Amino acid sequence: MTIVIGIIIGVIALTLLVATHEFGHGVVARRNGVVVEEFGIGFPPRACSKVVKKSILGENVRYSINWLPLGGFVKLQGEHDAADQPGDYGAATFWQKTKILLAGVTVNWLTAVLLLTVLAWVGLPKMIDNQFYLPADAVVTNHPVQLGTTAEGLPAAKAGLRQGDTIQQIAGQAVQTPSQLVQLAEQRKGQTVAVSYQRDGKQQVVQVRLRAENTDSKGYLGASLTKEQDTIRATWSAPIVGLATTVQLTQVSLQSLVEMVVNVATNTVRQFSGDASTSQAAKQQLAQAGNAVAGPIGIFAIIFPAAGQAGVVPVILLTAIIALSLAVMNILPIPALDGGRWAVMAFFRLIRKPLSKTTEENIQAFGFLLLMALVVVVTIADIGKLGH
Repeated sequence: MTIVIGIIIGVIALTLLVATHEFGHGVVARRNGVVVEEFGIGFPPRACSKVVKKSILGENVRYSINWLPLGGFVKLQGEHDAADQPGDYGAATFWQKTKILLAGVTVNWLTAVLLLTVLAWVGLPKMIDNQFYLPADAVVTNHPVQLGTTAEGLPAAKAGLRQGDTIQQIAGQAVQTPSQLVQLAEQRKGQTVAVSYQRDGKQQVVQVRLRAENTDSKGYLGASLTKEQDTIRATWSAPIVGLATTVQLTQVSLQSLVEMVVNVATNTVRQFSGDASTSQAAKQQLAQAGNAVAGPIGIFAIIFPAAGQAGVVPVILLTAIIALSLAVMNILPIPALDGGRWAVMAFFRLIRKPLSKTTEENIQAFGFLLLMALVVVVTIADIGKLGH
């Protein structure tokens, strides 16, 4: 049942985000003299439609609701770069086309800003290091690191530590995040260290001899760790926090995307190495990269149900992140995406050759097929993950 709920929430969120993306194209197109013929929610076959004589998208625009969800579309007159009739997209100037193509990206990006601003008012989860806030206005809630399960016979349990104990220090170093505790324990593996913790409101210190090895991935302390997500709550500075956080997440997204591409390209070559250890390590890296990628099924069936059970805030946060992801992906110079269409148009102007309708259709169709192939591969992988 939770999978069904996740799919429903995900479809609604993605449809709204893509529809507003396309609506942005339409508004800017109309403002730059391009005729908008149709704006649709979902994809054909058409369920119902109505021609509106006068609207924000222009005159005699058909508004439709279509049977296939997961987005929407806007149909412009003369959408090919070579079209030259009055009101055609192709007849617009290079700068006008640039504005039209980037409008959808801008709408998605501003949607992320708006949603993160709302969260900043009610409590924005901390997602990255040095996440922006104004100390004069914001209230930051830091939740402590707690022990989850403790394995019998391992250091934590042998020292008397129990599930629910709040870990404050290890070897005199303050602990604020689970990753920090893991790092401190690894630095002192095999040593006996003082662990300061709190139980039932009482401060206590215990000596713990950490494990020297972690081959079974149970940790040098021998316990799992839990922590509620820290939050930032602002008042008048919430719009500033929302904007700055969106900028930070955009930078992180682009950096992660570049690192992933470099990692995949490098390890794809390394897996054919004559050295067995190098080849095996490369295959493991590629497998980890594959497991880190999720498609629509992975997002809708796993992430959204978990967020839905946790409450409204996680759903809003995930919607903001997806909006930002749509903006980042669409600006990339990949054919069939907004950035790709702009890159193709700019390239042909750079070489001073006309971009014919046939050439443009072939380039965009090739890019679309590549994207669909990627979606199919990722979706198959998602189904495999659900089976486990």
